[in-house]
Amino acid sequence: MIDPKIIREHIDVLDGALADRQASFDTGKLKELDEKRRGLIQETEKLKNEKNVLSNEIAKLKKSGAEASDKIEYQRSLGQRIEICGRELKAAEDAWEELALVIPNIPDSSVPIGTCDEDNKVVKTWGEKRVYDFEPKAHWDLGEDLDILDPKRAVKITGSRFALYKSYGAMLERALINFMLDLHIREHGYTEVLPPFMVNRASMTGTGQLPKFEEELFHLDGVDYFLIPTAEVPVTNIHADEILKEDQLPVKYVAYTPCFRKEAGAHGKDTRGLTRLHQFNKVELVTFAHPDNSFAELEGLLLDAEDVLKRLNIHYRVSALCTGDLGFSSAKTYDIEVWLPGQEIYREISSCSCFTDFQARRAKIRFRRQGGKTEFVHTLNGSGLAIGRTVMAVMENYQGPDGTIRVPDVLRPYMMGLETITRA
Repeated sequence: MIDPKIIREHIDVLDGALADRQASFDTGKLKELDEKRRGLIQETEKLKNEKNVLSNEIAKLKKSGAEASDKIEYQRSLGQRIEICGRELKAAEDAWEELALVIPNIPDSSVPIGTCDEDNKVVKTWGEKRVYDFEPKAHWDLGEDLDILDPKRAVKITGSRFALYKSYGAMLERALINFMLDLHIREHGYTEVLPPFMVNRASMTGTGQLPKFEEELFHLDGVDYFLIPTAEVPVTNIHADEILKEDQLPVKYVAYTPCFRKEAGAHGKDTRGLTRLHQFNKVELVTFAHPDNSFAELEGLLLDAEDVLKRLNIHYRVSALCTGDLGFSSAKTYDIEVWLPGQEIYREISSCSCFTDFQARRAKIRFRRQGGKTEFVHTLNGSGLAIGRTVMAVMENYQGPDGTIRVPDVLRPYMMGLETITRA
């Protein structure tokens, strides 16, 4: 949520940020509601003070035996007016929050200005595209040829946009999960958590999925729970409504979870293979950072995510998202895009974002400075990495001319020493 002080005192800054994001929003209505809210607060306090003064006067009159009925009647009218102001204040606050909850975060000044993904800026690359003396296949063909991916039976079991891994395919998925968790825990300093895979409405609101993106979420009938679209939601809410100590920061968590998304805006797009599924696995990195160095923490989180691909020895690039392509809650985002030779395309495999205090305000996550003052923390998260897309990258980059797949060295201990995936 945007700092109300910005809406109150720097509405031009918010208007400029929304224009950069290509977002249309009537901030005037928001400011009007804020002014009404503050006016009602002032009026309520004035009426309460007047009522208190009157109570003292009535008590004195009664003590002296003087007539006080007029003042008592007026006191009753003040009470009624206070009740009315209270209801109007609640309505104004609810209306203000309803509008404020759908305003996206303000981009950091370092974010490139642009209107769409074509304006994203490639900031670095690592490794080289592999050169093949044969025509490389897409992972969906490799998977079916090796009998390690079975899309037809996945459709039979559930429907489109689901995957069924078999044999070495399932083992590869599991190996990547364990490899990533071990790397982030042992070498990057994260604490592993295993959160619930369902969350309540407050948790979804806290991280910014609600109310704006409800149509893209899987909601459970009969209970107001949602299947998580990413571990970011439950892990960020670990510290909802809490006050952390300054010397605790940064707090760094890593979590493996399945993720569930309707992909409502992707009809007919990326329908083959593991690219865009309703259910997929992910290892997620979440950091609660000090506001003074949250963007430095973002650079570190990005390096932690990149390290996975470096150890797998797979070529990738990193792009800084422009204002028009930035996610709703993010102030700054880097996308790690892995090269897939079978499709001849770069595909996003991780988004690493700093949300400043946007999520912390919604979820009420604060820290106490040594002097005693409380402030909102800054939250960050990034995929470290998306598992299915890493499976795609391994399959396509490590394929051989005979259709087999060489197992990357770092994964062999997790795959019982297997060196090559062949048809079972």
